[in-house]
Amino acid sequence: MTNNNSKDSLDTAAKIISIIFHPLLMPVYGMAIIFSAPTLLGYLPSNVKKLLILIMLINNVLLPISFLPFFIQRNIISSWTITERKERNIPLIIITILYGITSYLIFRFSIPVFLKTYVFAVAIISLLVTVINFWWKISLHSVGAGALISLVFMLSLKMLTPLEWYLISTVIIGGLVLSSRLKLNIHSPQQVWIGLFTGFFGLAFFIILLQQLI
Repeated sequence: MTNNNSKDSLDTAAKIISIIFHPLLMPVYGMAIIFSAPTLLGYLPSNVKKLLILIMLINNVLLPISFLPFFIQRNIISSWTITERKERNIPLIIITILYGITSYLIFRFSIPVFLKTYVFAVAIISLLVTVINFWWKISLHSVGAGALISLVFMLSLKMLTPLEWYLISTVIIGGLVLSSRLKLNIHSPQQVWIGLFTGFFGLAFFIILLQQLI
């Protein structure tokens, strides 16, 4: 009985972690980190910060979630968690389109280039994992965790500001996310590790590339 209770508790904790650090929320957390970290970007006017976060919340969290009842009703997905690879294709395409719209809206603001490249890089990674998902099931949670760690690393590098505690915190979050996906038996170790590295190196690469182009 004790072993069963412990297993149930761990499963519950893994589910909670998966919800708190859902892939849809990770870019918003990233934006919050940019605005709260002790860099020059933290001195942007509060109304600008609120507006940018609001755009991401509406376009990239609330709108995708609002499509889920329709997807279930039309048998496009079988559950809210969308664990089946093939069922992810249409939701991922829509999410990528919405990130494209978000990038377009944010590019119209007179804000630092780092913010623009961050959002655009997230949109490109969304497109990348959408393409990958057509052939192979990658862990989207791990991609989000890797991108969050990468963001802190790139923010520290570009802003010439040590962000040790932010980096340690995001690494711990990444460990919790990967562990939760493995505990729930939703992904294999290969899927979570490739997801983590895709998010980390993908975000860093596209931020560097886009800053050269913009």
